[in-house]
Amino acid sequence: MAGHPSLAMKIHSALFEVSAPNLSLCPSPTLPEFAFIGRSNVGKSSLINMLAGKHDLARVSDLPGKTKLINFFTMNGTWRLVDLPGYGYAHVAKSDRADFNEAVADYIEGRENLLCTFVLIDARLEPQPIDIEFLHWIVGTGVKFLLVFTKTDKLSANQASTNMAAFKRAVFPELDPPPAVIASSAKNKLGRPEILGYIAQQLPPPIKRKDKGEAMPMLKWLKP
Repeated sequence: MAGHPSLAMKIHSALFEVSAPNLSLCPSPTLPEFAFIGRSNVGKSSLINMLAGKHDLARVSDLPGKTKLINFFTMNGTWRLVDLPGYGYAHVAKSDRADFNEAVADYIEGRENLLCTFVLIDARLEPQPIDIEFLHWIVGTGVKFLLVFTKTDKLSANQASTNMAAFKRAVFPELDPPPAVIASSAKNKLGRPEILGYIAQQLPPPIKRKDKGEAMPMLKWLKP
């Protein structure tokens, strides 16, 4: 389990900043970023709204593949939550990349201030080929990522645990190292303290201004 509930931050503000069609049009990398991605219709928008404590920060739709752009939200004025288009419905050349938006691949591989990508997996389903393909790809990039199992409220606690364990048995032996796992539910806020707690651990400490002794957010935070 990643993060710790006692370290979970309070979200005081969550503001939409901009939508970008590709890496070159993303906002200036002045804040640390945490991205969320998953198979289309995995419940990503609902999870983002749950984390932000808002019902309409990210638009929720029953139509798969609704998110087409890379959406940036500024949280507490100190970090960005990045909503990435879902994979599985994009039509791009496969080559060495999974069947998902090419701009997403560019962002994950090339965004210097991206600190972690949360990969969402539907807890109700057995391992899906598109999820496995994406996980193999992201492991190859060397970027930091965690798995978040969504929609656990749709199952009994025992069935959710059984499904997550089956996924780990089927997939984790092929991943080196295996990622940390968080169970979540947008409906009952399961996983919110763990996700926000992990993000809090990754954020840089504020910089003290010498003139007034006031805390300022770090203006530049790059991948180590």
